Amino acid sequence: MSGICDGRVVIVTGAGRGIGREHALEFAKQGAKVVVNDLGTGPGGDGRSGGPALEVVEEIRDLGGRAVANSDDVADWEGAERLVKVALSAYGRLDVLVNNAGFVRDRMLVSMTEQEWDEVIRVHLKGHFLPLRHAGAHWRERAKADGPVDARVINTSSGAGLLGSVGQGNYAAAKAGIAALTQVAAAELGRYGVTVNAIAPAARTRMTEEVFAATMARPEGGFDAMDPANVAPLVAWLGSAASAHVTGRVFEVEGGAVSLADGWRHGPRVDRGARWEPTEIGAAVAKLLSEAAEPEPVYGA
Repeated sequence: MSGICDGRVVIVTGAGRGIGREHALEFAKQGAKVVVNDLGTGPGGDGRSGGPALEVVEEIRDLGGRAVANSDDVADWEGAERLVKVALSAYGRLDVLVNNAGFVRDRMLVSMTEQEWDEVIRVHLKGHFLPLRHAGAHWRERAKADGPVDARVINTSSGAGLLGSVGQGNYAAAKAGIAALTQVAAAELGRYGVTVNAIAPAARTRMTEEVFAATMARPEGGFDAMDPANVAPLVAWLGSAASAHVTGRVFEVEGGAVSLADGWRHGPRVDRGARWEPTEIGAAVAKLLSEAAEPEPVYGA
């Protein structure tokens, strides 16, 4: 098997099912050696099984590719460290990290429990930081010893993180944090030859099938815009050598459409040149709002 990722070593977290599985398969088709990470949990993070990761490894091997399975918890410090070491032990190097693992615990804010908040923030946000931290430290050491590497990180944000989503305050906050983390990591790791980008995918997965059942049904014929396989080509390209000039960006991808998400930036400004009086602020805010574009609506609002 050969393609745009020939010889590259790729870790994909949450790769046992859904979008992550498609990433792993596509990277293998493009010539990469893949570490398939998955805890094998249920949609809400319950249970644990090495089966899903092993099944994807077997699929890749049946295609003629190379892959190994890993079932470490990416939101655990030692687990994320072991994951990076698996790639180095199996293949002697690491070139690409795709952070994808996650689950949802949807609830309106006034009904959400502390545990539901903590668990979703942990698996998504901490589960992105820790593999990134350990992979980044490895690439820094390689760069110090041998000069800049040619490495890639692709994080997984969401439209919920970019625009908000009613009933998903925990998930939206985590995904917004991932978008910001992507920008920071791109700035910090660029000196070592590492690019860091993120995607905000829309596809049919275990996390979305109940919420979007009406709009994400499988069509009887023709192009299936919600097939999770549609997301993988962009991720494979971002993991390739061809994407070295792209970093700190967030791409939305749905079906055959790819767009660049344009995040927070400085907008209209009023400078009084002195401290404001509270009674004067209202007029200033009215002026700013009149000059600014209307914000995109929150999903579900």
